[in-house]
Amino acid sequence: MEGLRRRLARLGDVRAPRTVLPAVLLRARLADRYARVRVAGVGLFVAWNHHGVSAVDQAASTAAFERRFRRRFGRPAFQATVLPTQLAARIEDVVKGGRRRPLRCDLRGLSSFARAVLLKTREIPRGEVRPYTWIAAEIGRPGSARAVGAALAANPVPLLLPCHRVVRTDGGLGGYIFGLGMKRAVLAAEGLRPSAIEASAREGVRYVGSDTTKIYCFPTCHRARRIARRHRVEFRGERQAAAAGYRPCRVCRPSSAR
Repeated sequence: MEGLRRRLARLGDVRAPRTVLPAVLLRARLADRYARVRVAGVGLFVAWNHHGVSAVDQAASTAAFERRFRRRFGRPAFQATVLPTQLAARIEDVVKGGRRRPLRCDLRGLSSFARAVLLKTREIPRGEVRPYTWIAAEIGRPGSARAVGAALAANPVPLLLPCHRVVRTDGGLGGYIFGLGMKRAVLAAEGLRPSAIEASAREGVRYVGSDTTKIYCFPTCHRARRIARRHRVEFRGERQAAAAGYRPCRVCRPSSAR
């Protein structure tokens, strides 16, 4: 009997394998996995769970990323060796502007307004930009450009929900979660000239039109970029365009950005 008591007492020293807790939390859907990958040529951490991709972030180390993730989402993330093959392929397709079905993203915890803002960015074609006011009007909240900017700044999955394609109301590039330098680099990789966007903003050019079609667009709209220089007309606002007899493009819908 004494031997049995000693053996039972030693059970208090038993420790479960270190892999048990992550496995239990992951099975209970109380944690995420993550891996370090290169997205758009930049090393980033990508986390995911059964709801979809939950985070795309920069961090100095895995420990720093795990701390940031737990602080933001209130649950742990455990490192995986690599992204699942199918997920990696889907992320690459999204970043390159593929037309497959949208990649699922975990936006739990965001307000309905923030979700609407971020999902609307998916409608901005690769290689084009839209102002905050366009997003606000498109989601039925005109006048909320400042709140749109705040929602974009809190985007948990940048690049996948392309907040880099949203610019200031005056057309300037504005800020970016990963810094303005990366915003310029990503837009350039999509075929835009950030310096030209900034120059147009400084000159007050909000829209461009064609004197042959009498249609005006945002300067980066693919239709606007096909206008020959001799037919290109620049406008500082939609009132000026309307007064000249131009109507808004039905593709980029510049009349939304009031």
